[in-house]
Amino acid sequence: MILSLVGFAVLLGLIFVGVPLGFALMFVGLVGFAYVRADMVGQALVGWGDAGLELNTRAVNGALVMTGQQMYDQVANYGLTVIPLFVLMGAFIHRSQLAQELYDAANAFLGHRRGGLAMGTVAACGGFAAVCGSSLATAATISKVAMPSMRRYGYADSLSTGVIAAGGTLGIMIPPSVPMVIYGLLSETDIAKLFVAGIVPGILLILLFFAAITILTTANPDIGPKGEYVPWPERFRLLLKVWGVVVIFAVIIGGIYLGIFTPTEAAGIGVATSALFAAGRGKLGFTALRESLVETGITTGMIFVIAFGATIFSNFVNLAGFTSSISNWLIASEFSALGIVVAICVLYLIMGCVFDSLAMLILTVPIFAAILKPMGVDMVWFGIIAVIAVELGLITPPVGINVFVVKSAVPDVSIWTVFRGVWPFVAAMVIALVVVLLLPGTATLLPSMMGR
Repeated sequence: MILSLVGFAVLLGLIFVGVPLGFALMFVGLVGFAYVRADMVGQALVGWGDAGLELNTRAVNGALVMTGQQMYDQVANYGLTVIPLFVLMGAFIHRSQLAQELYDAANAFLGHRRGGLAMGTVAACGGFAAVCGSSLATAATISKVAMPSMRRYGYADSLSTGVIAAGGTLGIMIPPSVPMVIYGLLSETDIAKLFVAGIVPGILLILLFFAAITILTTANPDIGPKGEYVPWPERFRLLLKVWGVVVIFAVIIGGIYLGIFTPTEAAGIGVATSALFAAGRGKLGFTALRESLVETGITTGMIFVIAFGATIFSNFVNLAGFTSSISNWLIASEFSALGIVVAICVLYLIMGCVFDSLAMLILTVPIFAAILKPMGVDMVWFGIIAVIAVELGLITPPVGINVFVVKSAVPDVSIWTVFRGVWPFVAAMVIALVVVLLLPGTATLLPSMMGR
């Protein structure tokens, strides 16, 4: 247990000095695993006698073999093919320039209300997330589309940037979602059910964001003035322009829900559908195709490096007794299953101040699944809880990756302005978390009605 805590401390130190997360995880996991393996047979790694040296060499070799095996297992995992496919689908959708049309359609229905442009931004984020699956891509894309309009109508920068950063988090809640795929693989939970389970909580988050905007603009109308009224014929014309989002989402989620194809097959169909959509718009020439493939390769490589590192680090902390110690403590404390889940949520909120979403899930899901499954906890329900908690980490300091993405897209706004703007939406997400915790049916109803 103590060695595990030392490992976490060293890991945090490496991250703060600028070592990339994936490589920091690999290094600490490799060294820690070798140390524990040597120590378990009676020799510390620092021994310098002939017997100690031989033992240490064997321990290091064992750690290297474990590292190579974990990397191979990750790469050979058929289920992980979903990740590059969904990333590529998002790249094609991004190059289709659909975001502007989504924003225009959402604002046509909502923009004439007080705070309507901000609500339209949330709706556009939800629509884009439904065919993208990436919080970072959603926040970066909508920033470029929404900020000029909100500034033109006199919206406060804090509200504008805050709503974009918060709306971007919908990318990992509304399916398809790469973090849900990773959670499903690590916890051995049906990915199709996870995708479907995210629909109602995703809609709930959108409505709570609307409520937060309404409260803010009612208290201070100057931060979110009304926009122009759009006649109904024009609203429907703009709505018809985003038919591609509806078709792609319906094909992927409808096919999964009805049991027509698996999530992996859905990812392939999604890529083909989004490619045809982009090509039909004349947005998928050779250059765009090459850029999409390169972007997908870079993003997938980043995800896999973090996955490699987190798996190696998890092996170290498991061997060092961290998982068993936590399990024994929870059992001895006699917490209820709900109490343990609440404690895990608090831990996620703390970890979100340091780690990104993928690292948190990869590091913790195997440990938490080993604790929760014997207690009979519904892992689909817990998956949605975990994703909401991880979403909170995307917009809370000091990391708040979505906040930094918005800051990079709007460089003339201070980072503290963005953080100030996201706090009302943090509160809305906490409410959503509590609702799903207390009413599990919000996450489990649709999966229970699936066609398979």
